[in-house]
Amino acid sequence: MQELEVYEEDKVTQYIVVNLGIEHYGIDIKYVDNIVRVPQITRVPNVQSFFKGVINLRGEVIPVMSLRLKFDMPETEFTSKTRIIIIKVDPSAAIGVIVDEVEEVRDLPESMVEKKTPDKNDPSQFYITGVGKTDKGLVSILDLATVIGEKEIG
Repeated sequence: MQELEVYEEDKVTQYIVVNLGIEHYGIDIKYVDNIVRVPQITRVPNVQSFFKGVINLRGEVIPVMSLRLKFDMPETEFTSKTRIIIIKVDPSAAIGVIVDEVEEVRDLPESMVEKKTPDKNDPSQFYITGVGKTDKGLVSILDLATVIGEKEIG
């Protein structure tokens, strides 16, 4: 595998790399408040199908969504590696996203991230801002504002 070049003036961002099936996604660490095992999820009626319900985390009620369902992927059973990542894009509001596995924290220089234009035929691509190249392969960088935003694309 070829050596990745990093330039001195490159801005480096840290990402939590998570897995959904065989796909790798990067979540900017500045938005990550917590990573927890899956506790009891209380279902909420009349919500979009990708919302699994709410959890109680240290007295705070947090809505939880499945990234698999949001990205039109088949639902799977939770495993010992399944985690909920508590995201705070807005400091006053938290949301949990369910992922199959949290792999690692990864530093990605800006020069190693290729900006992406959405593919109108692939709904999950609306949520990707770029693709990071790492020595372990490609990581799709999530646009969290779009992923957890109220407005649906369609």
